[in-house]
Amino acid sequence: MRFRKKLEQAALDVLGRPLMSLWMLSLRRRVVGRESYEGLRRAGRPVVILVWHGKIFSAPWTFRRRGIMPLVSPSQDGELVVRLIDKWGYKIIRGSASHFMRQAWVAMLRELRAGGEVLIVPDGPRGPDRELKPGAVRLAAETGAFLIPYTLAAARKRVLGSWDRFEMPRLFSRAVALYGEPIEIPPGLGGEALEAERVRAERALRDLDEKAEALLLS
Repeated sequence: MRFRKKLEQAALDVLGRPLMSLWMLSLRRRVVGRESYEGLRRAGRPVVILVWHGKIFSAPWTFRRRGIMPLVSPSQDGELVVRLIDKWGYKIIRGSASHFMRQAWVAMLRELRAGGEVLIVPDGPRGPDRELKPGAVRLAAETGAFLIPYTLAAARKRVLGSWDRFEMPRLFSRAVALYGEPIEIPPGLGGEALEAERVRAERALRDLDEKAEALLLS
């Protein structure tokens, strides 16, 4: 069993990135709404990219080589993600809502206060599906970072029977990669005000999925 696991890990290390690149390049992909995000980055403004767990398939390739800090679960699934993205220029940090993450939180605060970028899966690692946890909103409130929702919709896809309804676009499918409008969170929030902003961000990310699906039909 150990040999098989080591063989699978070695195959992922060697073939994972090339196969992911070929998969994504096969898509007839239309990118929409990236201008606001890129404008913030040119201005040196910190951002927190939000991607649902079920929509994360395209993110490792999409955001590669930008020096982004992704928060990756310290689970076995998270280890596979780390092996896939390790040589794509990410500043990988391990932690999740279900694991002790004080060091991860401090690292993300430091990165954003320096004008950097963090990527968070706000309903991970165990859900509930499409329910945004408050961590990303707290980060934005403490650092002045903008929240950037992101999603990808494919005309042809496989949807797994997992808790997150994980989506894998079919090879050569039409697809829309959609960036939402930046969400600015007021500083110093707590209690009901923080919850209201959490709900606003959750709604924006859910609405983005619907917009991406609609754009596939246009």
